[in-house]
Formats: sequence, structure tokens, C-alpha cells
Amino acid sequence: MDKKEIEQLRRLLDKPKKIVIVPHKSPDGDALGSSLALYLFLKSKGHQVKVISPNDYPQFLKWMPGEAEILKFDQDVEKSKKIISEAELIFTLDFNHFSRAGDMEDSLKNATADFVMIDHHQEPDTYAKFMESDTAMSSTSQMIYHFLYRIDQLNAVTAEIATCLYTGIMTDTGCFRFPSTTSATHRTVAFLMDRGAKNSEIYQQIYDANSLDSLQLLGTALKNIKVLKEYRTAYISLSQDELDSCNFKKGDTEGFVNYILSLKNIIFAVIFIENKQEGIIKMSLRSKGSFDVNQVARKYYHGGGHRNAAGGRSSENMEKTIKGFFDILPEYENELK
Repeated sequence: MDKKEIEQLRRLLDKPKKIVIVPHKSPDGDALGSSLALYLFLKSKGHQVKVISPNDYPQFLKWMPGEAEILKFDQDVEKSKKIISEAELIFTLDFNHFSRAGDMEDSLKNATADFVMIDHHQEPDTYAKFMESDTAMSSTSQMIYHFLYRIDQLNAVTAEIATCLYTGIMTDTGCFRFPSTTSATHRTVAFLMDRGAKNSEIYQQIYDANSLDSLQLLGTALKNIKVLKEYRTAYISLSQDELDSCNFKKGDTEGFVNYILSLKNIIFAVIFIENKQEGIIKMSLRSKGSFDVNQVARKYYHGGGHRNAAGGRSSENMEKTIKGFFDILPEYENELK
């Protein structure tokens, strides 16, 4: 958004509005952190606001300020549709195509409200009247901080808002170790800590809340690691039976793919996770350096994301999906070597 658009949006927010905030399907820490921070800010300014998530999310995110007020579309479809249809302004956060909203896609397409997109993924769609798209940003939560700065509202950041934004930045930067972490990211985090975000407590809520089942599933995953030395690639596969044997819950495989990326001389890592209910193999792709997993996910796996972190899916079974993965690796041989 240029200065003129920011000013136009600021004026729109000067008067109470019916506003909906939407994160992407299966929201992560950044999607929820940015959504809840914006929710808390807009609510404090007298707006009638609702966060509507396409579906549920991991238990380790359910402590966040304002989380109890989130409406799940798949659990209350008619109420969600009504709120969306009556909205005057809809913020879509941490995604840039309606397809990333899952079953909410049609409701969003049919909405009469103006859209505001704030997102840091590549190749944004053009549905939003107000669009803030910056792939250089570490996270959408960092973008919400900059949005508040641009509308001169940083003084409205409470400890609860700071906590949500810190959570989003921390999780999407891999605890500040990914290349997207810049000096500006650290300056943002310093501000948030000054406003009341308690860094060690937030870390513990996210990363020190493992169940015995989730740790046993990690053990199974690590046993399943396969290394393709000639392509500097490694992968993990987890079948539905393996998930069920460890009482899998949403979020239990979060971060598993990073373990394989930590292997020496590996620059491309993938985890394949069977989901029989949806009839797909879900995939998370990670890379180091210049190898672009976003392009791989977009070209072959109906997905996308960032250069070094992307997601996708396959409608084939596990055996055929992995065979297909082997088949595409020669195309990237020069880049991987």
C-alpha cells in the first residue's frame, strides 16, 4: 500500500465497522498471531470484529490472548457465512489466494466487503482493494507491526497484542534463525518485549508443551529418514497407521522436517504425511541457500510458500507420491549439487 492507500484505510478505520479477520486453513503461529493482534487492536478502537478460522489448529496455540473468541468455519458454517456476508471490511492475513482458506473460499468470493490483504508469500492474487505484500518480511506478524506503525498506532500495542505478534514472528522465523530474520525483525521484537511480550514464557508455551505421544511420533519419524546423497536431499514418510499408533493430533508433526534439514550436506528436506480422511499426502518442503522449494511446490504439488519453506499435497498414495518425487529430482540436479 502506498501512502495514499494507507491514509484511505486509516480513515475507513476511524469509524466503527463490522470487520472479519481470516487466517489461512490450518493456521500456524504467524497466521493466528497476526490475526489475534489485529483483532485485539481493532476491538480496542470500537470495531465489531470477528476472527474466523477455516478450521481448528494445534493445542499449543490455544493459550494466546483472544483465542477463545475465534470462530471456526467448519464447526459453525451458517453463523460464519452470515458474519462474512454482513462484513464491511475483511482482512485476509498470511495468505494471498482464496483457495488457501479451504472451505471458506466461496464465502469470501461472494462477500461484498472490501478486502485488505497483508501477507508475505509469493505471487499474490488481486482480490484485495488494499494489498500489503512483501516477500522480504519475516512474517505477517512483523507486517502487522509495520501496519500499525504506518497508521500511527504503535501506542495502542498492549502486552496482549505484543504477545501475539511476538509469537507469530518467533514461530515463522524458526526462533529467529531463518534467513528472513533481519535487523528490522530484531528491532520489532525489542519493541514488543518493551511493550510486555515475555519471550521465555512464549517459547515455553509453544515448544515445551510436548506430549509423550508426540515425542514417540518424532522417534518414529526419525527412524524413517531416508537420505539421497547424490541429490543432497533427505525425506521422511509417515503413514496413517504410524500416526494413529501415536495418537496423532493436529500440530504433532510441527517442525519434524527441520530435523532432516539439519543433517550435514543436506540442502533439501521433505516430509510426506498420509491423511486418509482427506485422501491426500500432505507435504512440507524445506531448503537451505538458494534452492527454491516454493517453485517445486507450485509446479508439482498444488502448493507454494517461500523460497526456503513451502507446503503442498499429492492425491496419489504414499508409494506413488514418493516415486514421483524421485522422478523430479533429476530436473534439479544441478541446483542441488
